[in-house]
Amino acid sequence: MSYTGSLFNFINNSTSSFHTVLNAQSYLIKNGFEEVNFSEDWQLKADKKYFTKIYDSTLIAFIPHQNLREGMKIAVSHTDFPCLKVKPSADIMQNDYGKLNVEVYGGMILNTWFDRPLSIAGKVVLKGQDCYQPDVKFVDFKRALMIIPNLAIHMDRSINSGKSISKQKEMLPLAFMQTENNSEDELANDNSKLIKLLAEELSCAQEDILSYDLTVYQVETPYYLGFVGELVTAPRLDNITSVKACIEGIIADKRKVGLDIAVLFDNEEVGSRTKQGGASNVLSNVIERIYMAFGYTRQAFLADLAKSFMLSIDVAHAMHPNYVEKNDLTNKPILNKGLAIKMAASQSYAGDAEAIAIVRALCEKYKINYE
Repeated sequence: MSYTGSLFNFINNSTSSFHTVLNAQSYLIKNGFEEVNFSEDWQLKADKKYFTKIYDSTLIAFIPHQNLREGMKIAVSHTDFPCLKVKPSADIMQNDYGKLNVEVYGGMILNTWFDRPLSIAGKVVLKGQDCYQPDVKFVDFKRALMIIPNLAIHMDRSINSGKSISKQKEMLPLAFMQTENNSEDELANDNSKLIKLLAEELSCAQEDILSYDLTVYQVETPYYLGFVGELVTAPRLDNITSVKACIEGIIADKRKVGLDIAVLFDNEEVGSRTKQGGASNVLSNVIERIYMAFGYTRQAFLADLAKSFMLSIDVAHAMHPNYVEKNDLTNKPILNKGLAIKMAASQSYAGDAEAIAIVRALCEKYKINYE
């Protein structure tokens, strides 16, 4: 229960990919890690603990031990999760109702977002002294601001028979009502209610807000379930659970040789093909810079990659109690039975027989259940 409670706290504070990184950063600093700036030269020392942030939503923590060339051990997870993203010029005023213009990010189950309290978190970028160096702020309202209301069953008798959902129409959250102080004419003149809300929260002028990257998230907090509390329910389990595992893993690092790395990538939910995603050159860049800081050549870096080991850590689909037929005939991950080791003939998972053997051997050595 104590570990799960710590996970609950981590989830509550990881309300956007940016806040996931800020959350992880806080844990790392409390445990002796020092930040190095991704855009500056690095002066590193053996056995010191470091982390660097990439574009605010990706983080790489690392410990370069003595005898650096004894191999790398890398664990990777992702900071993002399926959600709604706020579009530019987001206010929509229709028939006295103020809605927020949003788009779907990642693989959401749309109907689970109806009739739930929603809030907003993310990055807001303000004017700076230099056009090339704007002022970056982070915001999390931490309270219910909006809701996506279902249509009453009296107006849609087929609602329980299954229906398609329009992302552009039915997924728009109700955010405010027209009052004497916010007319449709005012909104047409760019007096955005969202910008006003952000400015008030950040104590800045509305005209100083140049852009934003905002996530709409579900406000619900995690809970224990089950007759004896053996289950949990929480938003953002994919993949905040793995983020916390990676951070705790490198904090608990006990190796004396080699290079240990924990990576929190962004944008996995949309294919990882961004400047800070898993398909970028960010991780390779960081590792090579570590090697260069200790005077090693690129050839040494490339050679050591070949004797290293990386785990991509994410959630897996457990067998659903009401849809048993959706699982493989002989491979049926069950909740609370341990780790799930993923593999696929399509190579959508990058492991091979040797990698699977290594993971199983580690689980057996440390008495960790797995399936």
